[in-house]
Amino acid sequence: MGIIVVVLCLVVGVGAILLFMGLWKRFARETVPVLVDLPGGPWAVGGILGLITVVGATGGLRCASSRAGETRLTQGLRAAGTAACCAAAFGPLFYLLSGLPGKNCRSASCEYIPGTGSAFLAYVLGVGLMGWLFWRWASARSEAQAARERERLRRLRKKGKGKSRAA
Repeated sequence: MGIIVVVLCLVVGVGAILLFMGLWKRFARETVPVLVDLPGGPWAVGGILGLITVVGATGGLRCASSRAGETRLTQGLRAAGTAACCAAAFGPLFYLLSGLPGKNCRSASCEYIPGTGSAFLAYVLGVGLMGWLFWRWASARSEAQAARERERLRRLRKKGKGKSRAA
């Protein structure tokens, strides 16, 4: 009986995943032409989706770090926030990839949508540039925090209250 339940769960799970992927691709193929025709064209769409990815990744990294002594509700909310941020980080990438033509597909639903290549290029460039800028900002911020902490410890040692140099 247990094997039958496991097989049934696998079949239902795979079916749900395939249904979701098909609906996602159809949604993307229907809406990408509308987005690409907006003012600013595919370059603006790629840049905005790249910004959403960087913000989602940043939020996911911040939400993923847990703190000691959190309640189950707080842990659950943090996990939900991390899941939402991961969806925001990976969703635009899969959205743009769904708009690109399918491999070995000759039907009309797999044709190239004009502007998706430019949008994808703008997305990659935007994510790279904004990610690099955020990394530089975060590393400079952490270096400044470390310098403040070193200065605080130096002042405490000067007064004889901080960690000793030998430690």
